[in-house]
Parts: sequence; structure tokens; C-alpha cells
Amino acid sequence: MIDVEYVVRTSYGRLLALLASADGDIAAAEDALSDAFERALRTWPNDGVPANPDGWLLTTARNRRRDTWKSAAYRTSISLDPAEHTRAHLDTIDPDAVPDKRLQLMAVCAHPAIDRAVHTPLMLDVILGYTAADIARAFALPSSTLAARLGRAKKRIRDAGLSFELPDRTVLPERIDAILAAVYGAFAIDWHSTGSEVRDGLTGEALHLAETACDLLPDDAEAHGLAALICLSSARLPSRYSSGVFVPLSEQDFRLWDERLLARGEVHLRRAHGLVAAGASALGRFQLESAISAVHCARRHSGSTDWSTLRELYSVLQELTPTLGGAVALAVVTAETDGADVASNMLDALDGTDRFQPAWAVRAHLLAQLGEAEKSRAAYEKAISLTPDAPTRRYLERFVSGR
Repeated sequence: MIDVEYVVRTSYGRLLALLASADGDIAAAEDALSDAFERALRTWPNDGVPANPDGWLLTTARNRRRDTWKSAAYRTSISLDPAEHTRAHLDTIDPDAVPDKRLQLMAVCAHPAIDRAVHTPLMLDVILGYTAADIARAFALPSSTLAARLGRAKKRIRDAGLSFELPDRTVLPERIDAILAAVYGAFAIDWHSTGSEVRDGLTGEALHLAETACDLLPDDAEAHGLAALICLSSARLPSRYSSGVFVPLSEQDFRLWDERLLARGEVHLRRAHGLVAAGASALGRFQLESAISAVHCARRHSGSTDWSTLRELYSVLQELTPTLGGAVALAVVTAETDGADVASNMLDALDGTDRFQPAWAVRAHLLAQLGEAEKSRAAYEKAISLTPDAPTRRYLERFVSGR
């Protein structure tokens, strides 16, 4: 049965974008929407969930904003703009009729007047409904620091009166990288950080936004690369866990994979490759990551994994956009092509792995392959201590207990 928590997870960003589009005041829209959700918590358990929960929340929040605009305190401090602060304007808002409102607001969040470093966190917070704690964890920042940055950015949007008009095709390409990064962040925060708690609604939202970006910029290979990556990753979700235990990609039962999503992802990937081959677009990280995912998915046809191709793709990815996660993944595939000793040396040469769980899990596997049983056990225990996801912890615990 649908409840308030479900609606918050799936509709918050969309409703906020609709409300904020009225006058650009994100903080005020957040207050109005919070009030609407609070009223829903009080009334829905007794009166039942309305037939159109989004419409109910939007109407309640909209009325709250109207009350604010009509108040004496507001009218004496803010000049009313007939083009914005009218009943007719708000009544034209239809949550089902304007599906691209979130992309419009995301483009505003990526405005050049706003600090580039806060573009993606702002979109994740305002449009995609993640908490400051979620985002701070993903960006390895204290929550208080991130909250202060978001507050300044929202004030900047309001005070500068940044336009909420959909940027035309000459402006959107300049902001699309930040938009794609936020869409990827919405997908990856769940996928990488919460494991089994991936939120289906937000995964679908991320794919919808990525494919909408493809429609707006059909010649942007990275937009297609991101859409491909989300499709190919989501397709494997049914086999990612078994009896509450994480299953590594190379051991997943590919018969459980979603063929429809795999085919959809491969269409986007071929489109991206075609654009790069024709010189119409540049190679980017999302194309490489989706290509890596496609190579793994090809096991359903060949029965084996092409580790050499994976090593080549990861090497290019590290040259293009080096990350600690990418370096650890490169060590994993190198173990398959060049042996555990070479991969172990690569891992030992990395900086910043002390509290990076994937590095300790991989180190434990490699030490086991090299016959270093005691060191392997200690590495597994370190990895377990750094693992927030219960199914992944159970998977690692099996190696310690010998099950």
C-alpha cells in the first residue's frame, strides 16, 4: 500500500521542482512541501491515501505558498510580480503534464553563477530528494559543511532571480555535464552505498532523466552512455543478491538478468559509439563504464568473461577520469590477466585505501590466492568493519568463517 514515506522517496524532487518553478525560491518551496508532507502524515492514516497523492500534496503546498504571498509580512517585504504570484499561474501546474520540469530546475542548479562544486549536490538535494547526510557521505564531507554550501547556493538562486526557463539548445550543452553527473549520483548513491536498499522509484527516475537528456541532446554520447550504464546495471539487479547475501557480478546467474533492459542499454551504447566514431561527440567516462558493464553482460552469450578487454577499458577509464574505485577495479581485472601478485602490487601502490572498503575486500581475495591465509583473514575483517551493507557483510563473513 502506498504511504507518505513512499511518496517522499519517489515524488519529492518532482513536486519541489514544480513548486520552485513558480518564483525560483527553492527554500520557500521546500518549506511548503514539508508542510504538505506533515499534513499527509497526520491525515492519511485516518482518512486514507487520496486517489492522486501527488496532486493532493501539490495542492496543499500550493495553498501554503499562496497564504504566504497574501500575508502582510510578505507583501511589505517583497514586491508582487503579477506574472508569478497569481492564482492562474499556480493553477496551470500539473504534475503529470510537465515531465521535464526537473531537468529545467537541474539546469538552473548548474547555472554558471553558482559555484561549480555545488552543482551536483544541489541537484541531488533539491531535485532528486536525497538528504544532506546521503550526499555528504557520497562526497566524503561533513554534513554541516555540505548543508552550509547548499544553503548558500539556494540563497544565490533566489537573490539572483535566476531564470527557470528551459535553456535553449545553445546553453544546455554547457550544463549537461553537471546534470548527467547528478543523475548518475542519484543512481550510484543507492547502487554503491546502500546495496540491497536500492530504491526502485529513484532508479527508474534516474533512467527517465538520462533518456530525457538523450531526447534533448540526441548527439551527446555521454547522455547515451549514462542511459546505457543505468540500463545495463539495473538489468542485473534480480541476481545481485541471493538469500540476503551479495553475489559478485562474475558469479551472478545471468538467466535472471532483465533482457529488455539489457537490449535497451545496448541500443544506447551503440548510439554513443557511433557518435564518437563519427567525430560528433567525445569519449567520456559514462561510455567507458557502460562498455565495461556490457562486456560483463556478454557472458550470457559466450559463457565466459573477456578479462583482457575489461583491463583495456579500465586502463583507458583511469587515464581519462582517475578515481580510487577505478584503480581498485583495474587491480581486480589485472589479477585475472596477469596474476594476483601483479594486482597485489598495484593495490599496495595506491594512496587513500586505509578506509576504502573495496580495496580491503580485494586485498583479502588476492592475499588468499597468494597463500597468505592469516593476512587475508585480517584484511577480510578490516573490509567487514568498513561495510555498511548487511548482504555484503554476510558475503565477506563467509570467507572468514570458512563457509
